[in-house]
Amino acid sequence: MDKIRIVGGARLNGTIPISGAKNAALPLMIASLLTDETLTLANLPRLADVALLKRILGNHGVDMTISGKRIGEAELSGETAHFTARTIVDTTAPYELVSKMRASFWVIGPLLARERFAKVSLPGGCAIGTRPVDLFLEALTSLGASIEIDAGYVIARAPDGLKGGRVVFPKVTVGATHVTMMAATLAHGETVIENAAREPEIVDLADCLIKMGAKITGAGTSTIRVEGVDRLHGARHAVMPDRIEAGTYAMAVAMTGGDVLLEGARHDTLVTPLEVLSEVGAEVTVTNTGIRIYRNGADLQPVDVVTEPFPGFPTDLQAQLMALVCRAKGTSHIRETIFENRFMHVQELARLGAEIHLDGQNATIVGVPVLKGAPVMATDLRASVSLVIAGLAAEGETMVNRVYHLDRGFERLEDKLSRCGATIERISG
Repeated sequence: MDKIRIVGGARLNGTIPISGAKNAALPLMIASLLTDETLTLANLPRLADVALLKRILGNHGVDMTISGKRIGEAELSGETAHFTARTIVDTTAPYELVSKMRASFWVIGPLLARERFAKVSLPGGCAIGTRPVDLFLEALTSLGASIEIDAGYVIARAPDGLKGGRVVFPKVTVGATHVTMMAATLAHGETVIENAAREPEIVDLADCLIKMGAKITGAGTSTIRVEGVDRLHGARHAVMPDRIEAGTYAMAVAMTGGDVLLEGARHDTLVTPLEVLSEVGAEVTVTNTGIRIYRNGADLQPVDVVTEPFPGFPTDLQAQLMALVCRAKGTSHIRETIFENRFMHVQELARLGAEIHLDGQNATIVGVPVLKGAPVMATDLRASVSLVIAGLAAEGETMVNRVYHLDRGFERLEDKLSRCGATIERISG
């Protein structure tokens, strides 16, 4: 099993190209099930989750080809992939595939909309909370589907096709908003989604669906309207840059000091995290080519943060921020409101010398002058990268085990950091 070895203490200087967003790429790939024509996605990140979803889509009959590298293309640029679901050969998404990644459950929407039937295993993924699928199923029921659960599978039927309806989510849910919006594109009549997620990845999916012929308004607001159409066609779309990757590297620069351009990062998707970084003590400059993060060695300052749906501070950056403020001069407070089990990184950060106290969903972080390298264990995707951030600033060597979690969401992390001066390497075995 691979490990990542880090020797802390080096400042980061240079340019880090930001990859396509995993959280946008997955629903965009799933949208290929909605049409029998080719959907071409550019800037697709090379990630374990993307590779797994390719296998899942292939199981349904999606043909995939990858464009070759072009002259002048950057070494760390994303790939261009073509997805063609000319015929859906299987409407079942089996347990052995879906159990490995929660987002694969989302195929239920397009399969039901196009084939009027879907049998999808209940999902797996990171163990960061219960994340029930009730909201997905209630939404599809509002669109006329009949749902039953049998032997660990959700069986959804709409023999006369889905029908437009009113979907009111009791709480903001990104996944169910994705699924409902995709399913509604082929429903008869208008669907109104209220208390919809406002995340940039929702907007990116809507933009792609509109290119495919969907009629969608309101994406990026709490009310989305979808007028169903008879069919969708092929399109070409570039995956948006990954705001979580950009925020992660921004915090790494703030942690170590230095001067790094996050090439391709979009400020409009990171307003709240960048405001927090400024409070911590980093200088943030928006440029024509991305976002520049700079810190010259001034003390890190404590902050109080609550995770919230977009445009609030994202739960996917909570662990990284916690690692950062472990070195702040004072006491910080972080309240996690999205997932009930997302503090698993705390005990591993403590191995590096962090002083963190938990009370339910509240964490109190008392800044310490020094972190010291140690062997640590990654527990989930975002927790694992928080250990990398801490290791970059720790004295001595940090060895991060179970880095397969990292490969699910960060493309060539060690290459990007080492190019900016970090002493970091992957050890295979």
